[in-house]
Amino acid sequence: MVLIEQLRARVAKWPYSLMSVMAAVAAFGTYSCMYSFRKAFAAGTFTGQQYFHVDYKVWLVIAQVIGYMCSKFYGIKFIAEVNSKNRARYILALIGIAWMALLAFAVVPAPWNIIFLFVNGFPLGLIWGLVFGYLEGRRSTEFMASVLSISLIFASGFVKTVGRTLITGFHVNEYLMPFLTGAVFALPLLFFVGCMELIPPPTPEDRALRAERVPMNANERKQFIIRFLPGIILTLIVYVLLTIMRDVRDNFEVEIWASLGVKDNSIFTTTDIKISVVVLVAMSLLILIKRNLLAFSIIHVMIIGGCILVGGSTILFSSHMITAPVWMIMVGLGLYLGYVPYNAVFFERMIASFHYKSNVGFIMYVADSVGYLGSVSVLLVKELGRPNISWGQFFKEGVMIVAVVGCICGVLSLLYFLQSAKADKSKLKSQNSKTSDDLLQMI
Repeated sequence: MVLIEQLRARVAKWPYSLMSVMAAVAAFGTYSCMYSFRKAFAAGTFTGQQYFHVDYKVWLVIAQVIGYMCSKFYGIKFIAEVNSKNRARYILALIGIAWMALLAFAVVPAPWNIIFLFVNGFPLGLIWGLVFGYLEGRRSTEFMASVLSISLIFASGFVKTVGRTLITGFHVNEYLMPFLTGAVFALPLLFFVGCMELIPPPTPEDRALRAERVPMNANERKQFIIRFLPGIILTLIVYVLLTIMRDVRDNFEVEIWASLGVKDNSIFTTTDIKISVVVLVAMSLLILIKRNLLAFSIIHVMIIGGCILVGGSTILFSSHMITAPVWMIMVGLGLYLGYVPYNAVFFERMIASFHYKSNVGFIMYVADSVGYLGSVSVLLVKELGRPNISWGQFFKEGVMIVAVVGCICGVLSLLYFLQSAKADKSKLKSQNSKTSDDLLQMI
């Protein structure tokens, strides 16, 4: 512990930009490693197995997403109140539990091993809040959070490539593959978590520009929700839709590509790298915008633009004007242009715009809990209500709903927050004017 404090003090003396790069890489590495414990099972197809007329893999996805969803509801309190000194030990302990669950999944026969995907999902749902806690409330949060969020895109494809390679290249069975994929990333995980522990706390200038980030008790969380309720509701609608379709793409990407006639194992990584680069550049440029409300407005435009891209590319694909790979890249880019800002900078700039003492983890976990509840619900509706529709067709229909509803709610959310900021400004002017009048009367 003393060594960590000494090293952290040295890092604090580094140029701010260098420290930001180190923090970004450490967060990216940590979350990418976490994905190997979460998404590797999705590289398997588990064909030919059904229970209660529902595919075995769908049961696995549902079990893990339910665990992840429950974790998000628990995280509303846990992440909001967590002490920064305990972040690293929590990360390692939680991922360790998830890894042991994957070992149990490999050993216990189906369908009884489905429960271990629930056990796997619950602890992993808390990792994002713990990792983002190292980054929020800083001048360079956009850059660091953008790099972190790219792991949502890159790691998903990369982990599936590793998993498929273990299956096809090393003849590892589909049940043991998730555990062994986690083993590949165990040592890198330790390294990156250690690097995150070296990140110094926000500087006084950081706190002045971005508002102080503090733990929130139950009453403070309630007041935050009441203060921004209309905007939060509109935000949740967009985020839930994006989460659902991003989750479908993430968990059933193998099946979606197969329905399009593509079965190349490298397609997951090559496609997601292209998307990652574009999203990273777009998100990182936000660091150049110092005015928080302007940046918050541009983030809204980015989300709305992502929804438009999703809808436009799907119309072009349905009209046979673009090929399947081009459509998958464009629709994936649109989904992540909408999804990543919520996970990286939307709430960061929202808090900074209104200078509200709080933390990103709390409101992000409110959004995630509702988002994954929607994801579970849609999976059940699809399997029980429309079991014969392919994942490719289901995905195409779903992204059109995202395009239409996402655009409408995104525009309304932007208008609400701009109006709210205008009202706050008017109220502040009125208070300052009243104070001046009182002072004149005293004189």
